[in-house]
Amino acid sequence: MSTVGMAQQQPFSAPSARPVAMERSAGVPWYIYMGVIAITSAQIGGNWDISWHRSIGRDAFLTAPHLMIYACGVIAAVICSYLIFATTFGNSEEMRRVSVNVLGFRAPLGAFLAAWGGIAMLTSAPFDNFWHNAYGVDVKIISPPHTLLILGIRAVGIGVLFLILAAMNREATGEVETPTHRRLQNLFLYIGGLTICGQMLFLLETTWDVKLHSATPYIALSLFLPVMFALLAQSSRARWACTITASIYTAYALAEILIFPLFPAAPKLGPVFFPVTHLVPAKFPILVIIPAIALDLLWQRTKSWKFWQIALASGVLFTVVMFLVEWPFASFLLSKASENRFFGTIYFDYNSPSNGVDRMRQWLNPAGPATMAVALAWASLYGAAGTYLGLRFGRWMRGVQR
Repeated sequence: MSTVGMAQQQPFSAPSARPVAMERSAGVPWYIYMGVIAITSAQIGGNWDISWHRSIGRDAFLTAPHLMIYACGVIAAVICSYLIFATTFGNSEEMRRVSVNVLGFRAPLGAFLAAWGGIAMLTSAPFDNFWHNAYGVDVKIISPPHTLLILGIRAVGIGVLFLILAAMNREATGEVETPTHRRLQNLFLYIGGLTICGQMLFLLETTWDVKLHSATPYIALSLFLPVMFALLAQSSRARWACTITASIYTAYALAEILIFPLFPAAPKLGPVFFPVTHLVPAKFPILVIIPAIALDLLWQRTKSWKFWQIALASGVLFTVVMFLVEWPFASFLLSKASENRFFGTIYFDYNSPSNGVDRMRQWLNPAGPATMAVALAWASLYGAAGTYLGLRFGRWMRGVQR
């Protein structure tokens, strides 16, 4: 799609009818399903690994969660190698029509992105083992090897998104929606939801419940979420894209709270300050589903607005709604009323000291009214900028067919 054509269309206008670039496929390609399995494995493995650290400690490298995480890199490497070599050296004209050229090799764009991600993930494995041996067996989430691993997982996810997107765009003609297109769109939104899970996993230490009366969580959420919501909504053309993807994040987090404590676990490292007997689950999910619904409703009513107008309104709306729902809910999470199996505030890390803010259920660095007002203003600007970028890139993604 040309820049001129993009500028003439409204941000959330329906796609116009256009010829199909190639004959429609009989169904969803097998490698897309394999990519979805790979990302799901990494997501479950990542959540399980954090619980393992909080319950048992990093007692070995080849733990079950690590195997699930690195299975994503192996699957990505295998399917992408097949796509690249089969397209480059094979005889399928159909495969070549839906491929791009990178350094003389041909494959769909998503295959090259996922291949890089798989390589980054597998490269991070020995680096992570060295890091823990050198600097400690239970370091923070955001360490150099973990950052490389997260970037690799994110690249695999983006690559799979592009594989689905290209097939979905080739299937879309502006006519009656086909069953294959609906399946591809559902898979696209599912992977989009796992991307939101990944964003929230990256922000886990920033959005800890005892920090939710400070400025940093709201700035971080506005930096990382509106851009993804806008991108997914634009590229998928789904009416409730934000709500669906936020619901997937919420469902994964709630499932972890309800399922993980069913399995016994005991600390293997010290010091042990809290008697852990079962896997410790994640904190209760941030209520991103509420601003997600608000964004969907806003975008359904602003189809004739310009990108910058939608972006400004979205940045303010996301930030204000996020603050209004999360601030009082955070107070509830630190109260006695939340101490049950559903909200999960009865679970603590084995190394949580009895006088720590987490165990004492006290706020960490709470912000005053003036500080929060300034922080929310900045968060609104960051959210607006992210929404604008997401809308622009998401619009470009509608034209991807390779």
